[in-house]
Amino acid sequence: MPELPEVESIRRQLEPLLCGRHVIRCDSHPSVKFLPAREIIGMGFESVNRRGKYLLFGLDDGNEMVIHLGMTGQLLPVSDLSDPHLRAWWEFDNELILGYRDIRRFGRIRICKPNQYDGTLKTMGPEPLSDDFTVEQFHSTLKKSSRKIKTQLLSQRPVAGVGNIYADEACFRAGIYPGVRRLTKAQARDLHESIRYVLSIAVENGGTTLRDYVNVEGKEGTNQHFLTCYGRWDQPCLNCGEPLRRTVIDNRGTTFCGNCQRR
Repeated sequence: MPELPEVESIRRQLEPLLCGRHVIRCDSHPSVKFLPAREIIGMGFESVNRRGKYLLFGLDDGNEMVIHLGMTGQLLPVSDLSDPHLRAWWEFDNELILGYRDIRRFGRIRICKPNQYDGTLKTMGPEPLSDDFTVEQFHSTLKKSSRKIKTQLLSQRPVAGVGNIYADEACFRAGIYPGVRRLTKAQARDLHESIRYVLSIAVENGGTTLRDYVNVEGKEGTNQHFLTCYGRWDQPCLNCGEPLRRTVIDNRGTTFCGNCQRR
């Protein structure tokens, strides 16, 4: 699933392409998950923003089009409207046709008023690269739950945009076993710093491509070449040399070092 760095990379490329442009034609798959794409014909795009893993397109009628890419969603210029994996498309007044491809159909498109969200988008925590994400807030939120730390991160409540890849990376860098349920203030500070670090680096690298993710230009990210923990089980830990281990935490595959991330 595209996480914050991948979605931010897409946002940065879409912003100059779409802002100031108007939709002249559009269509979508008949599923209710994608039908809202048809509602914006004739509308102009005023902004392209991001919240966590969600893309927020500001429209000139005061609404937002919200897109979650699910597991395999891609936003790309297209010419072949018969592509069987094309779930929605919009043609703009500059002849650009932007397509939303989603092989597994776990993504979703909806239209809403700004800040009138529901579900995860309504309850998620602060942006990790913003000033709103403080050690105090982070530690306080984590203390309110007895769930495992990785599970809390994936819930989006303590901080927005962290998924399986960057949860493993951040916990490894902070020396925290992802299955613990409580953190000291010092540990929360270390994890807070690690989250900001791994996400910043991944954004600079254009995201992580493991299978489906490509940016708007159809290019893969490069951050997969710099992962220190995620997906590296049985390979040597880059800190101590011990083989990394794999476990399952609340149904999510997890890589960790049994020496550097003691339980």
